[in-house]
Amino acid sequence: MDDRVRQVVVLGGGSAGWLVAGLLAAEHPDLHITLIESSDVPTIGVGEGTWPSMRDTLRRIGLSEAEFIRRCQVSFKQGSRFDGWARGAAGADGDRYYHPFMLPVGHGDADLVQAWLATPGQRPFADIVSPSVQVCEAGLAPKQVQTPEFGAVANYAYHFDAGLFGQLLREHAIAKLGVHHVIDHVDAVLSHENGDIAALQTREHGDLKAELFIDCSGLTSRLIGQHFGVPLKCERDVLFNDAAMPVQVPYAQPDAPLAPVTIATAWAKGWIWDIGLPTRRGVGCVYSRAHASDDDAHAALQAYLDATGAPPERPTPRSIRFDPGYREQFWVRNCVAIGLASGFIEPLEASALALVELSATRLCDELPMTRATMDAVARRFNDDFGYRWARVIDFLKLHYALNQRDDSDYWRAHRDPATWPERLRELLPMWRLRAPARHDFGRIDEVFPSASYQYVLYGMGFRPDAQGLCAAKLQAAQACFDEAARQARRFLGGLPGHRSLIAHIHKTET
Repeated sequence: MDDRVRQVVVLGGGSAGWLVAGLLAAEHPDLHITLIESSDVPTIGVGEGTWPSMRDTLRRIGLSEAEFIRRCQVSFKQGSRFDGWARGAAGADGDRYYHPFMLPVGHGDADLVQAWLATPGQRPFADIVSPSVQVCEAGLAPKQVQTPEFGAVANYAYHFDAGLFGQLLREHAIAKLGVHHVIDHVDAVLSHENGDIAALQTREHGDLKAELFIDCSGLTSRLIGQHFGVPLKCERDVLFNDAAMPVQVPYAQPDAPLAPVTIATAWAKGWIWDIGLPTRRGVGCVYSRAHASDDDAHAALQAYLDATGAPPERPTPRSIRFDPGYREQFWVRNCVAIGLASGFIEPLEASALALVELSATRLCDELPMTRATMDAVARRFNDDFGYRWARVIDFLKLHYALNQRDDSDYWRAHRDPATWPERLRELLPMWRLRAPARHDFGRIDEVFPSASYQYVLYGMGFRPDAQGLCAAKLQAAQACFDEAARQARRFLGGLPGHRSLIAHIHKTET
C-alpha cells in the first residue's frame, strides 16, 4: 500500500503560513495543500527584515521581485548597524559597527584578522575587509537599474511591510500555485488511534483531513504546543528580553534618506530597532520586563523618535509579550511546527523569517515522504533545528556578552559568563588566541558563518592576541584589503542612491 503524503493542511496564515504553503506548492505541485486561518486572529506583524536567502525563496515560488517591491513597501537591506552596544555612547566616541551581508574579501583564504591587527590606526574590521560599510554609509542601493531581478552587486536582503507581504504571498499561492484557502475557526483537533492528527474540525467547512499538518498558528502554537503539549525550552536566563513595543512613524520629509541597513540602537535597558521603508519607518523598543517597566520602554522609544527626527504626531505604540525560547521538539508524529509556533526570540539579526525559510526548504527537500519514513525524518529535523536554534541564541548573546556598558544592571548581567550559553563560554577563550574559523561550526549549513562572528566580535571591541605573520601572509591579506578598497571605490562610483532605485522600480511598473 502506498501511504505517501498527498494532502497537507497548514494551520495559520501570515508570512510563515503562506511562505510554507507557497514553497510546498511550487516545489511539489502534486500535493493538495490547504491553508486554514481564522478571520479574527491578527498576525504579530513586526517581522519586517530578512536575510539574503529570501531572494532565492521568492524566486523559487515564482514571485517577481519588482512586483514584490511595489506591493510590499520594500527597501533593500545590506546588513545591520549597531549603535551604542559596546560602550553606550554612539556617535560621541565612535561606538558603532556594522554586520554586513557581504563576506570579507579573501575570507577563508587569508589571515585577515591578524593582518588587520597589524595595520596602523586599526580602522574598524568591517570597514577594511568589506566595501559594504562605505556603500551603506553613503546610502546607496546594492544594485544598479539594469541588474537583473534578484541579482546583486552588493549582497542584500529586504525590509518590507509584513502585513502587505502576507497578502501578496496569499494572492500568489492561491492564484498561481493552487493552494486551497479556508477561512474558518478550528474547534477541535481529531486524532487517529495511534496519536497522529486525523483532521482539524472546523466550524463551517467540516473536517479537514490530511497526512501531514503544519502548525503555523503563531504564539498560540495550537497543534505542537496545545494539542501535543510540547513544552517551550525557555531561554530567558540567556536572552533576557521578553517584550517589545513597536510603532510605525512617517518621515518628517518624504524624500528623507532611506537607510539600507537595519539600525539597532542600544539603550540603558534594551535596544531599539529602526527599519526604513519607502514611506515610513518601523521602530520598536525591545526590553526585559525584569529590568525595565513598560513606562521605561515607552520613554526610551519616544526619546529615540525625538532624536531621529520623527514627526511629533505619532500613533500609540503596541505592546507585545513573548516567552523567549523554542520548542523541545518541532516535529511530533505527523505535525511539524514552523514560525512562531516553533519558538520566538527577540528580533535581533532577523532570524525569525530565516528559520521559517530553512524549515520550509527542509520540508520540501524531505518530500516525497510516507508515514513509514516520517518518524525518521522527524528525528533528524528535530536534531537539526534544535542545533540551529541553539546557534542563533549563541550568536545573539554574543552581541551582549562583550559590552562594556555600566549604566544598568541589564548590561552588567549580560556580561556575566553564568548567563552565557555553554558553547559561547568554550569558544570565547579560544577566540582570544585566534579568529573564529570554519571548523568552529561543524555543519555544512550553519545559520551564521564564522565571518558573522568576526564582524560582531571585533565591532564590539574584542581583540585576539596579536601573532606575528610572515611577509607572504601579510602580503596576501593586504591584497585583500586593497581589493576591498577598490570594490568600495567602484561601488561608490557606480551604484545609485537607495531611494532613487526604489523610486525607479515604482515608476517603471507595467
